[in-house]
Amino acid sequence: MSRFASVKDTFRMSLTNAMVISVCVTDAVCIAYNGSLMGSLNVMPSYTDYFDLTTATTAVNTCSTMIGGTLVGPYTSYFSDKYGRKACIYLSCVINIIGAVLSGAAQNIGMFIAGRMIIGIGVAFAQTGAATYVAETTPPRLRSFALGLYYSCWAIGSLLAASIAYGTAALEPSTWAWRIPTVLQSALPIMAMGILLVLPESPRWLAAQDRPEEALRVLSKVNEAPEDDAVVQIQYREIVDTIAFEKTEGRKYALAECVRTPPNRLRFILALSVAPLTMLSGSNIITYYFGSMLNAAGVTAPRTQLQINCILSLWQLVIAITGSALAEKAGRKVLALVSLSGCCIFFFMLSGLTKAYGTSTNTSGIYGTVACMFLFLGAYSIGMTPLTAIYPSEVLSYRMRATGLAWYGIASNLAGVVAAMAFPYMMEALGWKTYIANAGWNILFVAFVYFYWVETKGKTLEEIDILFDGEKHSDVPNLGELDGVKEITVHTKDLDV
Repeated sequence: MSRFASVKDTFRMSLTNAMVISVCVTDAVCIAYNGSLMGSLNVMPSYTDYFDLTTATTAVNTCSTMIGGTLVGPYTSYFSDKYGRKACIYLSCVINIIGAVLSGAAQNIGMFIAGRMIIGIGVAFAQTGAATYVAETTPPRLRSFALGLYYSCWAIGSLLAASIAYGTAALEPSTWAWRIPTVLQSALPIMAMGILLVLPESPRWLAAQDRPEEALRVLSKVNEAPEDDAVVQIQYREIVDTIAFEKTEGRKYALAECVRTPPNRLRFILALSVAPLTMLSGSNIITYYFGSMLNAAGVTAPRTQLQINCILSLWQLVIAITGSALAEKAGRKVLALVSLSGCCIFFFMLSGLTKAYGTSTNTSGIYGTVACMFLFLGAYSIGMTPLTAIYPSEVLSYRMRATGLAWYGIASNLAGVVAAMAFPYMMEALGWKTYIANAGWNILFVAFVYFYWVETKGKTLEEIDILFDGEKHSDVPNLGELDGVKEITVHTKDLDV
């Protein structure tokens, strides 16, 4: 039987693996709640009237978390590498709680933006620590599903934000209509901190800190096998050998390591490429400005817009989890190509329907326009949502992973700022033509993935080195070579534990 998961085996996991995934899912839901909340707040009269928002201030409010994340991004990898993946997640939770309380208690626009920027700092630490932790701690057969869930559960956070905002909208015109969902951003980080207390540290980080015995124990636990099991021993040897090689061959400064050799530069470029693919392919238009899109489509009632947003979030959740489960079988490139191609098609359709029926009272035309929004987000969610965490984490080697993910977070935030600042003006000036422009550059994204992406399915993180370096930095067999072998002699003493 393959050491990598079938769709059926994907859902079979130990309590430890389930909790590792759950803490990262909780962290992802928190990030998603923070990001999606602005879409709901932007259609609440009590929020827009309290701050007397204009197009410019709405854009700044929306992208303030991304600005905060960008400012602190270069320091998150240092913290994660020095103090551990768990410590990085802990810190992100504390910062998110502070930011949520501050923005929920905001008395003016400056205080609200400051709170959102603090949340952005927390999100930056979370993105570096949590994605690295789940990639390095889950067994190979669960890795793609676990990483896929990290951003697939964005839909849960989005659904929570939309549902809570929909419920508190009944408090209008009281400012509690927007303060309550804002303060509730602190609930999920508290949950994540509780789960982390009983979880192990990343085995790869432990090995890099010269704590190999602890690393072996963690590998045994997450693989649900004794320490002398062949699968556990091979993973251990791969990790120890690869980290030893990287320490010998690498540079002192991690960023220099990312650009030191042609294979490393390719890894770095591929990891960073996910940022524009996910942030500028069009999903942010709907996430942040679905109210403006629905207004253009002829759906203007705020409560109706919030209802549609709730349904959209649930739809995204179902499709994204499906994509996560299929990632190991279909492959990363296939999922990305299907996803981005669908985004192109449905954005072109959306532009035509908005042009034809946006100012009309034609019920069928309005329903068709809203349906296109669902189809677009379905296409995006099946591939790009799970790949947001899967692909950057896999293509980066251990020595590059925290730094590469930190810079990937910076690139995502910068792309998000561009989306948050540019799209409202584009919608205001171009209307339905905005979708045509976005679909046009999505075609370029499809071409980039087709010609440059490297397929990583079916390999451990250390075996992926072969795709870039041309060799594996350990002489133990690949896990895939154990298929059909009932017994293999690989002893702890042979592996210098």
